[in-house]
Amino acid sequence: MNDKQLNPFVDVLASCHGDRRYRGEVAEEDCLLIGVLAGELRVVQAHHIHTCEAGDALLLPRRQPATLVKLPKAGMSFQAVILKLPTALVRDYYAHQPPHPLLPAAAEPLVFAASPLLQSVFASLLPYLELQHPLPTNLLTGKLTEVVEVLRSLNPHTDAVLADHPALGKLDLVAFMETNFRFNMPLAKFSYLTGRSLTSFKRDFRQAFHSSPQRWLTQKRLELAHYLLQEKGRKPVDLYLEVGFENLAHFSTAFKKQFGYPPRAAALRPAAPQPVAA
Repeated sequence: MNDKQLNPFVDVLASCHGDRRYRGEVAEEDCLLIGVLAGELRVVQAHHIHTCEAGDALLLPRRQPATLVKLPKAGMSFQAVILKLPTALVRDYYAHQPPHPLLPAAAEPLVFAASPLLQSVFASLLPYLELQHPLPTNLLTGKLTEVVEVLRSLNPHTDAVLADHPALGKLDLVAFMETNFRFNMPLAKFSYLTGRSLTSFKRDFRQAFHSSPQRWLTQKRLELAHYLLQEKGRKPVDLYLEVGFENLAHFSTAFKKQFGYPPRAAALRPAAPQPVAA
């Protein structure tokens, strides 16, 4: 069973718990801090997979697509705390505390090893999920400021993630999709991240790829899966979530329909066209 605990009185905070592997996509307007309390978290980006164990924390940049694969481990269910760091608050913080001037903006998550400071922060946040009344604004602001201060004290590259607030403009659709096809986001999210309306996105996509978005996305994900199975020796059960499929049965059916044989036979077959990103 997988659960997510939310509290309408503290909408920047959530916890999640699961006794089976599951996934979710993020590409948030605000940075996210995820504290892994038990189990394992794999953060899949276009070119990297980051693995976090119990006690680790991960700071995700805003507007960067990622797949969060949550796994039980060593007999323990997955458990994590997720804190949203509102951009307006972070921007105000850096207006008074200028970031390090020599750090370039970061598109990659920042992983923090287990730390007593972070453990204390997450332990202090969990009771907020039980509140029966709104948390005073000044108290919430103080807690979020404390979190930023802790992150900066642990790693100066925190500034490269938190202090980057670029305006969202129209992006090269082909380059963006070739990089981010594995993320199983709604088309409306893809269109937003490329700086387009949904109508414009669909029109530009068909002009660029001569295919519908869903058909192209499915083909690219299956090509990536074939590559990982054949060239990297991965197992179907270990990768279907990472390449954008919700469940193993759907992945196996789509794979066999595309290639004519099941995923477990990929290692014995000729190579499929290699994907751009693996």
